[in-house]
Amino acid sequence: MPFRFQIARLAGPSYTLRCLNFHDVTDRPSEFTTGLDVTLGTADFESRIKFLSKYYSCVGLQDFIDAYKNHALPPRPILVTFDDAYASVALRAAPILSKYKVPAVFFVVSSLVGNEELGLDNLIAYVFNTAGLRVINLAAVEAVGSRIPACTSLPQLFNDLLPAYSLLEIRRFREALASAAGIHPAELARQAKLYVTEDQLRSLASDGFEIQNHTRSHVFCRALGANEFSEEVVASKTKLESITGRKVRAFSVPYGSPLDLTDELTRYLRDSGHEAIFLDRSRSNTPSTVLSRLNRIDAHARSDGDAFGEIEIYPRLRSLADILIGKNRHHKKHVGRH
Repeated sequence: MPFRFQIARLAGPSYTLRCLNFHDVTDRPSEFTTGLDVTLGTADFESRIKFLSKYYSCVGLQDFIDAYKNHALPPRPILVTFDDAYASVALRAAPILSKYKVPAVFFVVSSLVGNEELGLDNLIAYVFNTAGLRVINLAAVEAVGSRIPACTSLPQLFNDLLPAYSLLEIRRFREALASAAGIHPAELARQAKLYVTEDQLRSLASDGFEIQNHTRSHVFCRALGANEFSEEVVASKTKLESITGRKVRAFSVPYGSPLDLTDELTRYLRDSGHEAIFLDRSRSNTPSTVLSRLNRIDAHARSDGDAFGEIEIYPRLRSLADILIGKNRHHKKHVGRH
């Protein structure tokens, strides 16, 4: 393995922080998660954490921020993170992390804590798995009319269609979806117990895990107006701090796209006390990466070999491709001026 790390350096730009992102750790994906590609089995998760503890310097959030500012990162630093608010992090992931002494950051959608509300992603998955795409398309037409093409798959819905909705249209779509499927999302949330409770969140914090901000309702941030930042960012931060009694100083962008991290949002996050901002692009972080634009790798690997490629090879190659594409675009612009 050490030789592989030497070879990996040839694959792309210099690599500083590795940052892995998980969501749900369970052996039986439910109707609320099947199709979202967010679930990793318990044994696979433990295998990944064991691998990380053996070959990397596993760091916590504050240790990373301090080391970054002082240019004193340890060899092959890696930060483990989780997005959303799945109870499986408290029930299954946390004991494994503690076993291998690996710190982690839990980015929480604050409105989901306590299971009083069903997240939009999980609502969509539930309707898809129980009623099919036809019902989703009916709800979309009711919410936004025919200006958005019909959905043919869940990836298309999340990657192409939903990001084009306004915040008001998202809310209308949510209501139309529940109505078309004949379900009550709040009641489903209470029954499923899919998300962490306040007590579980406090327990995670007292065990040393970092509880940080992932918005109030898991929105596409590009849809937010400046007057809506407070509700989605600060209100979420305040709620999480009141539950755990600990300062929130990092933010994870829902869905992880740089298109959602606008300059206006970046300034607002800094002004509201968020020192680090995380995307989810499966790119490497280099010495030039700033704290307000950190890349993470969505973790799916189920073997050590696949994990090595997922962490060390592919992010470097993607980052290298981005650099080359950027240089090519700059060259074309330059040539076009003559």
